[in-house]
Formats: sequence, C-alpha cells, structure tokens
Amino acid sequence: MRVFLIAGEASGDKLGAALMAGLKDLTPDISFDGIGGALMQAQGLTSRFPMDELSVFGIAEVLPKYRHLKRRIRETAQAVTDTRPDVLISIDSPDFCLRVARLVKAASDVRTVHYVAPSVWAWRAGRAEKMAKSIDQVLALLPFEPPYMQAAGMRCDFVGHPVVAEPQASAAEVAQFRVDTGIAAAPILLVLPGSRRGEVGRLAPVFGEALRPVIAQHPEIRVVVPAAAPVASAVIEATANWPGARLVLDPRGLTSQAEIARKRAAFAAADFALAASGTVSLELAAAGTPMVIAYDMNWLSWQIMSRMLKTDTVTLVNLVSGTRTVPEFLGPACKPDAIAGALNGLIGDPDKRAAQLAAMTDTMRALGKGAEAPGLRAARAVLDGLATAARVNQAPRQIQPPP
Repeated sequence: MRVFLIAGEASGDKLGAALMAGLKDLTPDISFDGIGGALMQAQGLTSRFPMDELSVFGIAEVLPKYRHLKRRIRETAQAVTDTRPDVLISIDSPDFCLRVARLVKAASDVRTVHYVAPSVWAWRAGRAEKMAKSIDQVLALLPFEPPYMQAAGMRCDFVGHPVVAEPQASAAEVAQFRVDTGIAAAPILLVLPGSRRGEVGRLAPVFGEALRPVIAQHPEIRVVVPAAAPVASAVIEATANWPGARLVLDPRGLTSQAEIARKRAAFAAADFALAASGTVSLELAAAGTPMVIAYDMNWLSWQIMSRMLKTDTVTLVNLVSGTRTVPEFLGPACKPDAIAGALNGLIGDPDKRAAQLAAMTDTMRALGKGAEAPGLRAARAVLDGLATAARVNQAPRQIQPPP
C-alpha cells in the first residue's frame, strides 16, 4: 500500500506521525511519500521539500511567497498524479492542501482524505460543499462535525482529538516544578497571551490590566507565563510591567522534550488560567485547570468574523460539553474590567470551578479519552474508506429495465 501525505505545520506533523504509526500497525506492507516534518520523517517519510516552506500565516507573510507556494502546489499535485498512490491524505493547512487535492482530482481518480474538518459549524459553512468537489473522506477531531461533512456529500469519521492522547504531568513532576520555580505552595494563575507576535502585542496589555484588580484582591497569587520560543522575547518585554510576581517560562536553551515537560507541569500545577482563544483551552481542560478565555483582533477582522460566526461561543470546552461554563470575552468584549471580574469570580467561587471541571471531564470523554488512540482510529478509518470504495467500484452495474 502506498500513501502520499501532506502536512504544512507542526500540529499537522504530529497528527500525521500518529496516523502513520497506526497505518504501519495495521498494514505492515506500506510505503509513504509526501511532505512532512521531523515527526513524520521519523515514521518513514522522506519529505519532498522542507515542511517549513508551508508554515506561513497571515496575508503579509503569504504575499511575498505567493508564487513559490503556487509552484509548490503544482509540484505536489504532479507528484501525486505521477506516482498514483492508493490514497492522498492531506492534513489541515487547507489553503495549501485543498488546492493540491483539487488539482489531483482534476487529473486522476486517486482517493483523497483530509484530516481535520474545517470549522463550518462556526463560520463559512459553504466551505464544506466546495471541499466535497475534491475530497472523498474527512477525518474529524470533534464529535459533532461528521453531520456537516456528510451533508455536503463526503464520508466523515470522528477519530478523536489528539489532546486526549497527550501525557499529563505526574504529582511528582508538579511538585518538582514548584520547587524549581520557587513558587512552593502559592496559588498559580497561568496566563497565555498567544503564540504569535501579533497576538502577544494585542493581548498582553489587556491581560496585564486585567490582572491588576485580581492581584490586588489576591496578592498571594503567582502569575506564570509560558512563552513559545518564537515570541519569548516579545512576551518578556510585553509583561515587564504586569503587577505581582510574574514568572515567564522562556523555552530558549531547552531541548524540545524539556520544554514540553515543563509546560505540561505548569499546566497541571496551575490553579487557574487566563488564555487566548484556541486549542490551548483543550490543553488546559486536559490538565483540569479552570480558565477564562479572551481574544481580540483588529477592527476590520472582527467586523468580518462576527458577521460570519454561527455560534455564541468559540471555546471548545463550551461547544463539546454543551455548556457555557468557561467565561469568554471576544473582540469588543475583550476588556480588562470584564476579564478581571470573571477571574475573581472563578477564584472566589468553588461552585464555578466545579462546574468547569465537570464540563472538562465530559469534553475529554467526548473527544475520545479512554478509547483507542486517535492515530490508530484515523488509520482504521482510512483503510475502511479504501475498502468500501473498492467494493463500490467492483460492484456489478445495475441494468435498468426499459420503461
């Protein structure tokens, strides 16, 4: 069996590696081709070009590389049609991957699978119908996504979210983190103002002002700020005037394993969190850390986004659990006073924390915790999709009687 995979960023590389491991477990006679990062390469992929070429975000960043990316799209699609694998599996990065799939479908009958469903339940519902023209099967991370994809004409399998397979810090690791940081038994407020420079620039000043009344009311709290390596210097600078004794976890100089272990321990050690909207909310939920979510963007982006939104929340714990236990402040609502009020309410009200923890438990269960690992479930879904398609293609043609 020959599989062509495409991943365009670190999260996709992680999903791809787990899927490849699952496919190897289920189909020993298998070979891989395509584009991926270090994790996928460790599973046996020789990347046709560096995955980092595709890890581009934002209009300002994409425009200078537009022609190069267009060329890579054409090259990748041509590689698929030339090698004719049993299946093309594209992983997230829809701007690149779906363009490749469109060209492949126009030139061949190669089966196409896309891993990570677009969030059509939240905005731009028309993406599903457009995607269905070139994608045969979707692997979904969220349990409520399959009906949206199926309605557009694609097979869709819920395979579980990778967060449920992530290891959690042990009590010993949490205790060592508190010793190493000198925090000892003080309550910890984890603050995560984003992993991109633009996010940090917008959110850090708002978060800092929101912390003032919180620290004034709870001076014993220690503020801990895990920083992503690309924005560590920006985080240190942006948080310099925050109130209280804040500690920035700078990952520069650490190995990737040490960085991951320390972040995992920080999440588990935290008593509360204030975080930018995104997948980090699921990481906090997996660690059992009560949270407040806030996010802002420029005025034009918010005007466009708010008109497209189809839900009253974007926080996945709220969506998956069917509750609204996690306070959320987006766009114009992302104001220091409102955020501070929610944090003080969470810190002072054990019932609110208990409601969040119950919603987090339900969320993790719904995302596949305790079930087969998502990578293996994804591999089973891919193989079943291929087998089903083969049966359909081999079925004898039904001859209709004359009228």
